[in-house]
Amino acid sequence: MSNPIACPQCTLENTYPDGANFVCADCGYEWPQAAAAVEEEADAVIRDANGTVLNDGDAVVLIKDLKVKGSSIVLKQGSKVKSIRLVSGGDHEVDCKLDQGNFMLKACFLKKV
Repeated sequence: MSNPIACPQCTLENTYPDGANFVCADCGYEWPQAAAAVEEEADAVIRDANGTVLNDGDAVVLIKDLKVKGSSIVLKQGSKVKSIRLVSGGDHEVDCKLDQGNFMLKACFLKKV
């Protein structure tokens, strides 16, 4: 399975499909696959560090200094991003453009303006 589903009871990702249900190999809990699909859609909402829902085109501000991996660039706290684009997949949900270049950021480091 390419994207493991976390068990709703023990929150571990050691699950597998079995017929019309998912089964957790760790705790033995079973739940219907249809319920997991509804849960994934509910998780599709992307929220900032304060819990505010983010949308495409929103303006946001960085809440802490972020070092760019593989570079000497540091994105400074308080940097404003005028128009963001939300993307699905991966752990970086926000695509944005700053003075230093284009970056993919995690929503937990952003605050909606």
